[in-house]
Amino acid sequence: MSEKFITIKNCRIDDSRNTKIREISWNMNAGEAWLVIGPNGGGKAEFLKGLAGELVITPNFGDDSLYSSIFGDSVEIVSLERAARLIEEERLNDESDYVEGGVDIGRTGRVFLAEAMFGDAIKKNSSLPEEAMRLESNPNVKLCGIEGILDRGLKYMSTGEIRRTLLCRALICGKKLLILSDPFAGLDAASRKILLDFFDSIASKQLNPSAGLDFPRIILGMERWHEIPDAINNVIEFRDQKAVFCGSRNDYEKLLAERDAADADSRAENKKAFASELDSIQKDTSVLHTESEQAETLIEMNDVNVGWGDNRVLVDLNWALHKGEHWLIRGPNGSGKTTFLELITGDNMQVFCNDVRLFGAKRGSGETIWDIKRRLGIVSYRLHVEYRMVGGTSLENVIISGFKDSIGLYEVPTDVEKAAAKKWLALGGFSGRENQNFGELSYGEQRAVLILRAAVKCPPVLILDEPCHGLDEEFRAKILDLLELVAAKGTSTLLHVTHDPSEVLDCEKNILEFHPKESPMYQIIRR
Repeated sequence: MSEKFITIKNCRIDDSRNTKIREISWNMNAGEAWLVIGPNGGGKAEFLKGLAGELVITPNFGDDSLYSSIFGDSVEIVSLERAARLIEEERLNDESDYVEGGVDIGRTGRVFLAEAMFGDAIKKNSSLPEEAMRLESNPNVKLCGIEGILDRGLKYMSTGEIRRTLLCRALICGKKLLILSDPFAGLDAASRKILLDFFDSIASKQLNPSAGLDFPRIILGMERWHEIPDAINNVIEFRDQKAVFCGSRNDYEKLLAERDAADADSRAENKKAFASELDSIQKDTSVLHTESEQAETLIEMNDVNVGWGDNRVLVDLNWALHKGEHWLIRGPNGSGKTTFLELITGDNMQVFCNDVRLFGAKRGSGETIWDIKRRLGIVSYRLHVEYRMVGGTSLENVIISGFKDSIGLYEVPTDVEKAAAKKWLALGGFSGRENQNFGELSYGEQRAVLILRAAVKCPPVLILDEPCHGLDEEFRAKILDLLELVAAKGTSTLLHVTHDPSEVLDCEKNILEFHPKESPMYQIIRR
């Protein structure tokens, strides 16, 4: 009989105010590698948070109720949600206004790992122990591939880099159970290989029923059946806040095949109905749209150079965006894609020492940031973090803020704006939820709402930095359909960053590809 690691029998999962999952029974035994899967908002995230101790697993009434785990509190979750919370902490503790030079890089990866190793012995701005200064040789650091970013501030890391740093911290802490939630989202090919190699190195031992507890066990959480490691042999799926499947991988793959066959016939009809609904909404809300852009050249960058110290991010970049030319932006994690976009959005101050022209005007020639943002729709990790920090914003107000270019809403909305917000929320699958708090949504649901927010005013330029992060299969298909339809209408020109080839749109005939540490550091491709 296999050793039981976790037993959940007739339990519920609660936060401080509400019951999130009313009844769940599940076991994790030796020799098993589990995948937890399900759509955004279906209960998967709550289940994983319960296992990680962030929510409470409580036995329901009755003699047959039981919760036990041999891992105790030696559990760590690595997720988009956890990475976002870490960045929020760094933003809240930013002391740039009080330091010489006006830049507080915050905690570096080295300091963050040293805190895990030495606890309270690590004081701010104090010298680190010798062992922390030699972290490059630490096997866990090498396993996670973060040797080259240890001295970078956490808030300057890409999403892939910060999640690998979180994983390394969990390993250094000696955690016995690692929960990896949607770990491949936004990772380049090299980072995915690092993570897959890590998973395989653990899973090869995890599948041995007689293996001891001298290595960490892993539970994998995914929004989609995509890049599932071969070692996974069991699956639990959540929908509507309950487990709807719990069994072997083979049985789950048979279930997926049956679903795919049933969905194939309805896909084209659903897309046609979606297009008709979008067209109707845009006509009904046209009074709220940004005026049509007359200039053919929307953005120009001439011999642009951006860097910090010895770190050169963009070198001699010459590039232009013309109306109706949709671009795919790609390159490895940390190659400069987000920096490039932030020169456009106004979130990088080095724009003022470069020749960057937006809508015919050189940046720094008297325009305000609001003049720029009025003509942009933006979806990015940075925006997502900033919106999470606002707190207490209803979904309706999030959508309306897209018309105002604000993070949060600071004026009374009109009846027209409220009606438009409800229509857009219904289009995205949030009908009847307009008064729900943005912070109550899963990470993927939050991202879907922010995509709707970016599109509502039909901006001349729509900037999409990994828009499908954390989206389940249904949301992802709907969002990609939305972007295709927006591009086809010709009112918005797309700048789209993604590492996933299946998310590249047919309309993206132009590619800006970044190659760090090469000369030149970028390449323009026409397809």
